[in-house]
Amino acid sequence: MIRVASGNFLEAYDFQVFGYYAAAIARTFFPGESQFASLMLTFATFGAGFLMRPLGAIVLGAYIDHHGRRKGLLLTLSLMAAGTFSIACTPGYATLGLLAPLLVLAGRLLQGLSAGVELGGVSVYLSEIATPGHKGFYVSWQSASQQIAVMFAALLGLILSANLSAGDMTRWGWRIPLLIGCLIIPLVIMIRRSLEETPEFRSRTHRPSMTQIIRTVAANWRLVILGTMTATVVTVSFYMITAYTPTFGTSVLHLTNTGSLLVTLLIGASNFIWVPVMGSLSDKVGRRPLLIAFTTLTILTAYPALSWLVSAPSVSRLLMVELWLSCMFGSCSGAMVPFITEIMPREVRASGFSLAFSLATAVFGGFTPAICTYLIHVTGNRAMPGAWLSAAATCSLISTLLLSRVRIASWNTDTAVVAQARS
Repeated sequence: MIRVASGNFLEAYDFQVFGYYAAAIARTFFPGESQFASLMLTFATFGAGFLMRPLGAIVLGAYIDHHGRRKGLLLTLSLMAAGTFSIACTPGYATLGLLAPLLVLAGRLLQGLSAGVELGGVSVYLSEIATPGHKGFYVSWQSASQQIAVMFAALLGLILSANLSAGDMTRWGWRIPLLIGCLIIPLVIMIRRSLEETPEFRSRTHRPSMTQIIRTVAANWRLVILGTMTATVVTVSFYMITAYTPTFGTSVLHLTNTGSLLVTLLIGASNFIWVPVMGSLSDKVGRRPLLIAFTTLTILTAYPALSWLVSAPSVSRLLMVELWLSCMFGSCSGAMVPFITEIMPREVRASGFSLAFSLATAVFGGFTPAICTYLIHVTGNRAMPGAWLSAAATCSLISTLLLSRVRIASWNTDTAVVAQARS
């Protein structure tokens, strides 16, 4: 579990660092008279990486379903490393002009292509090595590894903030976390090279071609769309309470950078506890009951909690609200990830899961920082991120209610017949 999740840690770490230092990156690559415009361009670049995820899910997901989980996880890690290195080493706008933000965008797109199937590949690998009755617990460590990345990035940010001035952080300090990520890459590659292929994949007598895999995924379009809707609340809440928190705390609530990063560190620790606990609970009580209960709670409480926070901003209130949202995220994530791996046909499990989750991230989750920034700007209401999260939870609740066992079994049977006829 540790070996397979190590690369997922690196993927999450790189995305978190970009979100944490969005303000500094904006000044380096998107200088302008309007702070709002510069920040929006940075968050748009952050979100652009997610637009590549569906493509990565289809192309690289088909590669994993055909060639194996191990080979696919090594490929995604190599692509992520190249994207991270390019962002860390690109000179600023003052040196390269327009070429600088274009290179950063290219690095983000490469990261997004890799990340499109990284999470799916890890989740499928963990589900296929899980012992009977513990699939939820095993698969939950995909998300748990991301929380370690959140904590590590936040802790590193606290250390840098304590030792560097604000000017130094803006000029060059934000590059240090990215360079540290580059230094971790060789170790993670070495760890992943020692992975073995899953017994379930090795036991297959037929491995469909990439064309057959893509056709089968297309035949399962209803499951992919509903899987995307189900994952919406998890992707939106994750990027809201992690990547967006430092910017929300400093730029919107006008709290100290140290206080915002400390809250993010504690939220990562909270997520790390909740995800495997609720994943294990989902093995006992079922995935759908947990998803229905906690998406409903999110709908009812997200906006009121944010309204209470912005009425009298403080680090303590920010921590209390985000701990509550962390409980909602961890509970939904612990049940959602194994749920989606189980509804996808075995032959296209990596492709189907990756596409559903990538679409949720590309359309909703990845653009959450930009959407929250825009909603606050046009409405003047600093609690609007809560309304956005409630809307995402509503989407997930509807899809979870629609995904009954009878419908899933029926759709899998129908599409299996269609796929067999086409092949």
